Amino acid sequence: MPTLEEINTANLSALRTEHDSMGNVQVPLNAYWGAQTERSRNNFKIGPKASMPEEIIEAFGYLKKAAAFANKDLNVLPRDKRDLIAKVCDEIIDGRLYGEFPLVIWQTGSGTQSNMNANEVISNRIHVLQGNEMGKGTPYVHPNDDVNKSQSSNDTFPTAMHIAAYKILVDVTIPGLEKLRDTLRVKSDDFMDVVKIGRTHLMDATPLTLGQEISGYVSQLDHGLSALQHTLDHLSELALGGTAVGTGMNTPAGYDVLVAKYIAEFTGFPFRTADNKFEALSAHDAIVESHGALKQIAVSLMHIANNIRMLASGPRCSIGEIHLPENEPGSSIMPGKVNPTQNEAVTMVAAQVMGNDVAITIAGSNGQFQLNVFKPVMAANFLQSARLIGDACCSFNENCAMGIEPNYDGIKKHLETSLMLVTALNPHIGYDNAAKIAKAALKNNQSLRESAISLGLVTNEQFNEWVRPEDMIGSIK
Repeated sequence: MPTLEEINTANLSALRTEHDSMGNVQVPLNAYWGAQTERSRNNFKIGPKASMPEEIIEAFGYLKKAAAFANKDLNVLPRDKRDLIAKVCDEIIDGRLYGEFPLVIWQTGSGTQSNMNANEVISNRIHVLQGNEMGKGTPYVHPNDDVNKSQSSNDTFPTAMHIAAYKILVDVTIPGLEKLRDTLRVKSDDFMDVVKIGRTHLMDATPLTLGQEISGYVSQLDHGLSALQHTLDHLSELALGGTAVGTGMNTPAGYDVLVAKYIAEFTGFPFRTADNKFEALSAHDAIVESHGALKQIAVSLMHIANNIRMLASGPRCSIGEIHLPENEPGSSIMPGKVNPTQNEAVTMVAAQVMGNDVAITIAGSNGQFQLNVFKPVMAANFLQSARLIGDACCSFNENCAMGIEPNYDGIKKHLETSLMLVTALNPHIGYDNAAKIAKAALKNNQSLRESAISLGLVTNEQFNEWVRPEDMIGSIK
């Protein structure tokens, strides 16, 4: 009997004949997939590197195992077949059979071929585990009658979508966001007394502290995390048990609740059967809603990363109020140049997520009657966004945020020369007189102090008493 490695690395030029309801088809000799997978592999040569995400394949492992357990409990599948199916599903979950899932995202909109890919791989892998050769004899566990029992592609693929989406958010996205949020919170606390000039409309404004400024970023990420976590409840609803159109045809009584219970047990997440299977098959509002939260986070990350790189711009000929870690050379021609590369990576990720949201929005609004037929593209875009955000936050946290430090000289220079400190004089000499001081200072290239005294509107002692940046930052922390 060949090993898994031998099977996965075999020369696929040798073929065997497989048969399905449409007739015969030639399949690579040592591949575990069968006729329906091979038809899809040949019929959808669209972006051959756009493989079905591994998270979806793993999710199929969970749901096929859960279905086998539920079917056994409901006396429609023998114990030995349940155990055989579960054994191969564990191999799928462990990632040992990824090479047996060759299909691309751009296939039928229901994901039918990927569902059959899973059925065929499980059936044929069992056939080999029982000591048989591929293509010889009839598999003991049938791909449709046993592996796919009580299921339809129309309810398995949306279930896989929800399992994969929920799992990646909890395992990757949320932890990455929390790491970055927590680091920025520490930085905000550390720099709460570092007074600097504020900016509105890209123009000088009244002072605040660097800690106050960063606290705004912390709040953005807090709100994004809250929105994302709120969507998990909707994602925890599973379509499995609805079969073809949501009616649950060909399922034993109680199957939908039981299979969701097993999925929850196997994954460790609180999955439950969907309240309305017709919605679960014909619409994917949970994916749209959850990705909307990812888009919100992308908007926040774009804002945060851009602000941080502008505050660090320079180092001598721009704002230059903070220092960022120097990770790599920034130019092949300009010696000593260092660029805010982590910020640029985050902003590119944000742009990609925003684009993915357009695709998901269009896909979620389409599909007619009892089935949305944009499932694979929704799943692929969602999973890409979720992983990109989680990974980008970890990278930005480790290679940028943790190393942010104030540039005290740059902060002092801008603070002392800002014309908007004149705002502190408003209560004492009025808005119009304060404006005269600021305009004259700019026109005559004077400091505010020089302008105020030369105009006879404020004495030196009064200026010292009234214009104190540290007293202009308010009480909000």
